Amino acid sequence: MATQNLQSYELMVIFTPVLADEDYKGAQKKFSDFIKENGGEITHQDAWGLRSLAYPIAKKTTGLYWVMEYKAPSEVNAKLEIQMNRDENIMRHMITRLDKYAAEYNVRRRNKLSETANA
Repeated sequence: MATQNLQSYELMVIFTPVLADEDYKGAQKKFSDFIKENGGEITHQDAWGLRSLAYPIAKKTTGLYWVMEYKAPSEVNAKLEIQMNRDENIMRHMITRLDKYAAEYNVRRRNKLSETANA
């Protein structure tokens, strides 16, 4: 495939808290595979796990959070939105376009965190 102009994005998803661990991992793999199959590349993934919500969503006060940074052609996001809207395990999702400064900041922040963890 010819190299397309890839944009940087961050996806945050809140899955329903009733997912079993393997279903939570399977859902993450499903969306990261979807991006790869559509010409994108994953730059970072972070499963935050169970967190309290700021306000109840569908009578639930907790959710399984997952954040993924990726690069993809812009038309991939519309297809991704459709997939996420169809998935009943997703309570909320948000795609944010990262400019080059935000992408660089996230890399620096991750490197700093890994350095302090190794110290």
